Amino acid sequence: MATPKKPALGRNLSNIGVTKGEGLSALLKGGNTPANPAINEIQLDLIDVNPFQPRTEFDEEELNGLAESIKQLGIITPVTLRKMDNGRYQIISGERRCRASRMAGLKAIPAYIRTANDQDMLELALVENIQREDLDPIEISNSYQRMIEECGYTQENLGNRVGKQRSTVTNFLRLQKLPDEIKLGLKRRLLSMGHAKALLSVDDVNDQTFLFERILNEGLSVRATEDIAREMKEGSGKPKSKKKKTENETYKELEDKLKGFFKSKVKFSRTDKGNGKIVIPFTNDQDLERLIGLFDKLNSI
Repeated sequence: MATPKKPALGRNLSNIGVTKGEGLSALLKGGNTPANPAINEIQLDLIDVNPFQPRTEFDEEELNGLAESIKQLGIITPVTLRKMDNGRYQIISGERRCRASRMAGLKAIPAYIRTANDQDMLELALVENIQREDLDPIEISNSYQRMIEECGYTQENLGNRVGKQRSTVTNFLRLQKLPDEIKLGLKRRLLSMGHAKALLSVDDVNDQTFLFERILNEGLSVRATEDIAREMKEGSGKPKSKKKKTENETYKELEDKLKGFFKSKVKFSRTDKGNGKIVIPFTNDQDLERLIGLFDKLNSI
């Protein structure tokens, strides 16, 4: 029989003994789980991933390192699972350990078995994801957004739940308003949260993108970005933005000519200071030889 669905935990923290900032470990103490659960050896081929897991990317190099550690030392901290009606298990926490254990050749791993319904599983996955140290700002923003939309939290009790000030939660949620190009830059850590806050103070999306490009091309500090954003807001930064767009039209023509000559994608970029770069990618050794041949032709002209 399926476990009855519980109310959103964000609205019932007192019922499960969770206080501000305690996070995943406190949430795992809730429900019908014994205070000191036994550690079980569970076959890896019976363990499935958490269908609510918000994390989709796992660093291969880190997994290899963890797998080597597991080969030498075994699993130090048991994973946490819930048992399904079909006799299989779903991961509540510890997916990296499960993946690395498979890579290390283990057949079974130690695990705690907890009682959790789908609502619990979603919250547990999101809270665990938020508590990771290597999160980029967009991953945090996405997790906060899901906890509000799918778990029924308000910004205030979400802040209490994850041990953050409400203003911090609000700043991360505002990242949802940024263009996808800038979100990708945040994920790749090409700019900081401080840069993002300055960009959010600019209302026009085109101006946001223009300023984002300047951050990348000129290595603008947060303070410099804030100053330019302020100028844009006051109107003094607008002419420069328009000049940039006009220059881009000229450089687009040059980029198209280079693409036609090299029969390849060409990336052309130039800063306001006059420096820049031309990038011509190649797909294999034969393609590289073809490009070298074209350069030789240019030298002979």
